[in-house]
Amino acid sequence: MNIGTIKQNDGGIFVGKIATLTIAMTIALREVHSANPKAPKYEVLALSASRAWVQVGALFELFSNGTGEAFLNGKIEDPSFAAPLYISAFRQDDDSYNVVWSRPTRRRDLASEMAPKADDGLPPLPGADETAGAGTGTGGEGAEAGLGQSSAEHAFAG
Repeated sequence: MNIGTIKQNDGGIFVGKIATLTIAMTIALREVHSANPKAPKYEVLALSASRAWVQVGALFELFSNGTGEAFLNGKIEDPSFAAPLYISAFRQDDDSYNVVWSRPTRRRDLASEMAPKADDGLPPLPGADETAGAGTGTGGEGAEAGLGQSSAEHAFAG
């Protein structure tokens, strides 16, 4: 969804506007000069209510897998936002950028996929319901704690 445009002004600075139902801001891009290949291409600055430029994000240069065409990708963040605003900027024929909003894709949570499932069809292990320090579960001491009598001494040959 297109939420704004950025154009280069007479001074060579990229300035634009982003507008959604809840956000209306003037932004500018400041080029980042770094030897680090993982550094962003631009810092995103927003014009505050007091008319001061405030850094609110960064854009990284990425390349399309299909066409090899360059585009900018990153996010805008502010404490007043409920969630970051993930954006991409695509260069147009007139050297302006169309700013596009995208909902972040949810990454698979590998840890939760690897965790044992609660209902795997197996009965609970003996003693799994006992609390620490509640007794050994071999006699009547567990009954006092409300755990009931154990049948473990009769179920296994000693």
